[in-house]
Amino acid sequence: MTFFWSSWITVLSIGCWLSILGVLLFVLKYKPDVEEDGTTGHTYDGIKEYDKPLPKWWLVIFFGSIVWGVAYWVFFPAIFPSKWEGLATEVVDGKTVPWTTKTELASDLESNDKIFTDNFEQNILAKADASGATATLATLADMQATLRHSESAPDNLQDQINEKVTELAPYVEKLSTNPNALKAGSRLFLQNCSVCHGSNAKGATGYPNLTDNDWLHGGEPGNILLTLHNGWHVGVDYKKEPEKLPMPAWRDNLGEDGVRAVAEYVLSISGNQNEYDLDQTMVAQGKVLFEQPTNCVLCHGPEGKGMISAGAPNLTDNIWLFGSDRETIRDTLRYGRAGVMPAWESKLGNERIMLLAAYVYSLSDKTAQPTPQAATATPVTEVVETTAN
Repeated sequence: MTFFWSSWITVLSIGCWLSILGVLLFVLKYKPDVEEDGTTGHTYDGIKEYDKPLPKWWLVIFFGSIVWGVAYWVFFPAIFPSKWEGLATEVVDGKTVPWTTKTELASDLESNDKIFTDNFEQNILAKADASGATATLATLADMQATLRHSESAPDNLQDQINEKVTELAPYVEKLSTNPNALKAGSRLFLQNCSVCHGSNAKGATGYPNLTDNDWLHGGEPGNILLTLHNGWHVGVDYKKEPEKLPMPAWRDNLGEDGVRAVAEYVLSISGNQNEYDLDQTMVAQGKVLFEQPTNCVLCHGPEGKGMISAGAPNLTDNIWLFGSDRETIRDTLRYGRAGVMPAWESKLGNERIMLLAAYVYSLSDKTAQPTPQAATATPVTEVVETTAN
């Protein structure tokens, strides 16, 4: 709040308080003339007005509320909040700071987290034979605190944090078979993740299915932990930086004919190729465009099977995040896709993320992905020769 508005509210509050106090003191000191029978002489409709003192209990409550209000102004930043921090304090992150609603919330959250952490270590980690995670969690918390509060943190500190996060993977695997951990993880999932991935974790258009064995960023415990901690494509303004789209728009680079050709080639190598009558000439043209070093092959690989490091999907199966029909693939190439997985580290904390990762890992299909069927389209060399003739 600016100084003007804080001072404006303060002046109005004090002015109102002084006015009420002044009226009350005036009433208490004012002594009207009374008749012998104790009335003031005022009569209306047969009712006589007496001059009786205010009830003492009422006066005690009223003056008590004034004293309480003055004490509140002193202890809390109620008088000129932009200048006066008050006398009340809270302990946040090990430091004593002036009271505000924000610091009170942070202090309460820390207290609740302490209770949760103690319960997590004693009743979940210990019973899942995963107590070894305690030391790693403590080190990880210190490193994260350094990153948050230090103005000159090492440049590679985030990489070190990521390495420490992946050290928790073996313990997450143990938690994925522990009933108590899974019960807590399922509640966390329903509270935080189900809005996008669904209560059954099977996803929807644009939101991955977490129960299969197809993972954009990897489905092992370490991959899941990093995804939950850091998110993906967080903080990117796709309107200002379209080149940072996880799937960039290609209409300007390829043109409409190029988009259609590449879409036709992608259909020819996908798991749903048999549903379409493919234009083999466009397939050949699309393959050439696809394999240019700065185009699709850069992320999806020469065989179109994707890359976990780039979050690029496998184009040779029949699992499609945004749809696998011809026109949807064309739209994906034309306009790109901007899916975002938020970072949960600051909201949930390391312990809850471990439980959530264990639950998600328990839901996933851990069998190896089947080898994609070979494309049945006519070989490109034959198409080129036919076109040339």
